[in-house]
Amino acid sequence: MNGNKIKQELKIPRHIAIIMDGNGRWAKKRLMPRSYGHKQGMERMIGLLDHAYDLGVKYVTVYALSTENLKRPQAELDGLYDLIRTRFTAAMKKVCARGVRLKIIGDISLLPKDVQTIVKDAEADTESFSGKGLNVALCYGARQEIVRAAKEAVAAGEEITEESLSARLYTAGQPDPDLIIRTGKEKRLSNFLLYQSAYAELYFSDK
Repeated sequence: MNGNKIKQELKIPRHIAIIMDGNGRWAKKRLMPRSYGHKQGMERMIGLLDHAYDLGVKYVTVYALSTENLKRPQAELDGLYDLIRTRFTAAMKKVCARGVRLKIIGDISLLPKDVQTIVKDAEADTESFSGKGLNVALCYGARQEIVRAAKEAVAAGEEITEESLSARLYTAGQPDPDLIIRTGKEKRLSNFLLYQSAYAELYFSDK
């Protein structure tokens, strides 16, 4: 079935958000280090993004590293940071070559300095792009995002309303996700896009 036929038969979401879970457990089952699972997860993510944009999805948000993940063993975190150092720039260039604007959401000040530079540079390279978007959530927590937005609104002397909060979320100017997908068998949102997911459909995969 070709892409045009699929588009005609399916209602394509404008915005899909993905909780990439289970990569470490997948690797452990295969007697491989968790970092191997994260690497494979990134490769699958790139293919998935290509497919989503081909189908007509305009925005994709991927949950790559939560604030809670920062409590994991240092060796696992170092593996994730090394993956960003070695693969992130090339991966984002491949995905964004079709005009996708990259946005990093989360408190990246918690990342190592060189990793911060890598993700900021990749984001800056796509500043002029529009029409499609990719949000990569790094050191992200939805509760922290909401508190941050509320503090900014108060500091600006504004009343706290849905509009004033929405305008200060990391995803300001983007449609809320229509669909949230979580892999890895767990059935929870894990502090991901709590404000934006109010009307999203949820899909939990056993894979």
